[in-house]
Amino acid sequence: MPLYIVSTPIGNLGDITVRASKILAECDLILAEDTRTSRKLLDHLGITVPTNAYHDFNKEKVTPGIVTQLEDGKNIALITDAGTPGIADPAFYLVRAAIASGGIDVVPVPGASAFLSALVASGLPTDRFIFENFLPHKSTQRRKLFESIKGEPRTIIFYETPHRIVKTLEDIKAVLGDVRIVIARELTKIHEEFLRGSAEELLSHFANRPPKGEMVVLLNTRIRENF
Repeated sequence: MPLYIVSTPIGNLGDITVRASKILAECDLILAEDTRTSRKLLDHLGITVPTNAYHDFNKEKVTPGIVTQLEDGKNIALITDAGTPGIADPAFYLVRAAIASGGIDVVPVPGASAFLSALVASGLPTDRFIFENFLPHKSTQRRKLFESIKGEPRTIIFYETPHRIVKTLEDIKAVLGDVRIVIARELTKIHEEFLRGSAEELLSHFANRPPKGEMVVLLNTRIRENF
């Protein structure tokens, strides 16, 4: 009666692992953040296991029932829209409830992760880093966060959306100055792209090419030279 935390591709469906495919095909139930999105992957793999939604808006309501099913002996796999469950999604809530029950094994099934993929190809230091998830929506709150990391020796990683990236770069420029930034866009997809430069240079880039696609942003406050 384990709860499997299964990583899925972040874009390229070929990145699914053999172990993940096997577990998804053999479990009794798959929990997905968005069943419509996950159905594309499951159809690609030929998996017909029943799939239920598990997301931020229903987690409190459905978690007790899921724990009961696990305690009754069902094998359940939790996936997210893309990547590793528990990173920028509600998996933590279910994992904690399963552990609290006292008799459920929580089993990680590793695989793709957008922020780790971006980090290892960024050219920024990888030995120590901080993941900040999505930044606050308001500029004043973002600038307060950037003030708090001045002089931080570790690489900072966060997710950003196309419609906020320009304002975020403006905030970085205002608070942190000429730090080196890497933007990893559309990772593992056809239009995968790494953009490297200062906030000013990246703002100039986006002035000519409107930002598109999912983005991972990385910076290190100690590095100001080009690389």
